Amino acid sequence: MATTVLASIGDHGVLNAALSPALPGIWIDRDLSWLDFNERVLAEALDERTPLLERAKFLAIFTSNLDEFFMKRLAVLRHGASEAERALLQQVREKLLPQLERQAECYRNVIIPRLAEHGVFLRYWSELTPRQQEEASSYFDSQLSPALTPLVIDPVHPFPFLSNLSTSLVFRVRDVAKGESMFARVKVPGVLKQWIPVEADLESGQKLLIPLSQVIRGNLHKLYSGMEISEIAVMRITRDAEVELDDESSADYRAQVKEEIRQRRYEPVVRLEFGPGADPGIEEMLRERLDLEKTDLYNLKELADYTTLFELVGLPKPALRDREWTPLTPAFLSNGHEDIFAAIRAGDFLVHHPYDSFDATVEHFISWAADDPQTVSIKMTAYRIGDDTPFVKSLIRAAERGKQVACVMEIKARFDEERNLHWAAELERAGAHVTFGVSGLKTHAKTALVVRKEANGLRCYVHIGTGNYHVKTARLYADVGLFTCDHRITSDAVNLFHYLTGHADQPHCASLLVAPLTMRPRLLDLIHREIQNKRDGRPARIVAKMNQLEDPDMIEALCEASQVGVPIDLIIRGFCCLRPGVPGHTENIRIRSIIGRFLEHSRIFYFANGTEDLAEGEYCIGSADWMFRNLSKRIEVVTPVFAAGPKQRLWEILDICLRDEREAWVLGSDAKYTQLHPEDGASGPESIGTHQTLMNLALERADI
Repeated sequence: MATTVLASIGDHGVLNAALSPALPGIWIDRDLSWLDFNERVLAEALDERTPLLERAKFLAIFTSNLDEFFMKRLAVLRHGASEAERALLQQVREKLLPQLERQAECYRNVIIPRLAEHGVFLRYWSELTPRQQEEASSYFDSQLSPALTPLVIDPVHPFPFLSNLSTSLVFRVRDVAKGESMFARVKVPGVLKQWIPVEADLESGQKLLIPLSQVIRGNLHKLYSGMEISEIAVMRITRDAEVELDDESSADYRAQVKEEIRQRRYEPVVRLEFGPGADPGIEEMLRERLDLEKTDLYNLKELADYTTLFELVGLPKPALRDREWTPLTPAFLSNGHEDIFAAIRAGDFLVHHPYDSFDATVEHFISWAADDPQTVSIKMTAYRIGDDTPFVKSLIRAAERGKQVACVMEIKARFDEERNLHWAAELERAGAHVTFGVSGLKTHAKTALVVRKEANGLRCYVHIGTGNYHVKTARLYADVGLFTCDHRITSDAVNLFHYLTGHADQPHCASLLVAPLTMRPRLLDLIHREIQNKRDGRPARIVAKMNQLEDPDMIEALCEASQVGVPIDLIIRGFCCLRPGVPGHTENIRIRSIIGRFLEHSRIFYFANGTEDLAEGEYCIGSADWMFRNLSKRIEVVTPVFAAGPKQRLWEILDICLRDEREAWVLGSDAKYTQLHPEDGASGPESIGTHQTLMNLALERADI
């Protein structure tokens, strides 16, 4: 089965199993499923139970997600010319249009009036009083006009460059004296505040905000003195981000990545969005200039760019936001000064962010190693590490103190290339060894290794996680990580880093599952073991939590397990290409998605292993989703979890997710998701959901 399906996978991971008879009735298209995921994000904004400013935030997240979808997927989908692929593009649009309508309705009918009830007014230029317009115009003169570049489009002035995800005002200007008419454009500066406060005519405690584009619109006449301005349109473009140069075309890998970044700026436009009331003539002019189809144009009913709503989340209205959550330090590291290596020697332990403090555990692990006189070397993988990352500072400090430091940096992490190039240079300047992994494979593993010289010789300590070494996302993403000095894992980690920084056919890893070498076959072996256990009458069960499921081999194996009666629970936040509940194929598979306050990002896998004793089951965590790209095109690491304490905590997480009736959606055999609602009198995760339950448990453990 898998061979037939894999034949439809191209260089960009394009997979269209609907073209193959191998998975009749089982396969759900990944792009349509992704749009379903983003609809679940939008539902958080539509949900009356979500605090008001959080609802505005989810409107922004919905747009941000959609931007990434168009940048990454639209050009890929257009590569095909078959009738089925053209039909898929139309399905994408048909699924998306009602979602955009609901987004606009939420902003217009919920966000604006409800904020007004709390003294926060979001206004357009035409809704301002004369005094308010005067104040906004003064802001334009002093704080905005110098940053603008008014342009015209005529035979002397060429069509301007439009940068990706930029918002512009496009309009007609007419020179009355000469009787000439032309188009003009002013870009809305993305680096400035997008909501401008106006104080005139307000009562005490009230706040009025106007979009930056509206301030510019109300003052365009100052930029085009003596000209008549008409037919104004607010527009926003999205460019393709799928630039991929041949790995063998350049001897200088960094130069190649810099060239990819440069070329991305000039990639074709794949989407053109317009704010309300856009002139049809301007729409058609831009469509022709940008070589787009009419189906590439989207007319939005309210804002042209909802990501500006991220600014509103910081309004001084705590009652309109989720209660603040501060990640907690585990009890054995309560004051932040304990020897973390002694804690690891006492026994493997698991951390779960953002409930457990990332700063006091993962960051502390690297920082302590950098300052520890017994540390010999520190080695880390880095995919997305963020600005002003303390990890790089710790590694630099360690290198400057004579410790051997190696960082396997993925400088082709999409949209983070420039940041990673910068930190690679900073590390090298301090004397650290920086490598870029294995040619042709992205390094997506989340692994850190510390080697110390102790009384009995060298001892290794390892952290293996499911999330990036990124301090900001660690407060927003739910991820788990294992700390261990178990030789079965640390010896594999040593071999893995030798492989990543040196040159070998493959690392010898007896315990770790490493993609693209051993992970897929080992995972398949684990599934097939459950199948055999079921056939032999022994306990069998699979519970797998991940971000997305798409890999044909894994789907085939799960179908086979279902067919022999293995109970399978899949907790998949994002897109899922497997349809559950299909008679004769997937009737023993249940699939749910958890969407809420935090972004579920952890990958946790449980296999009963022939026993009903949860402590004796086999547990794994790691960096890889069950996607073709993760299992075949990336360096990924999944580790078994041997110790009883971490196993117990992993099952606790899985069990809470499976019991959730507040933040959970269930995928049906009709390929549609249904949101669950707690029954009257429900308690625990059934009533309050996964995230609040885990926050409460963290507080109980800390005795707060």
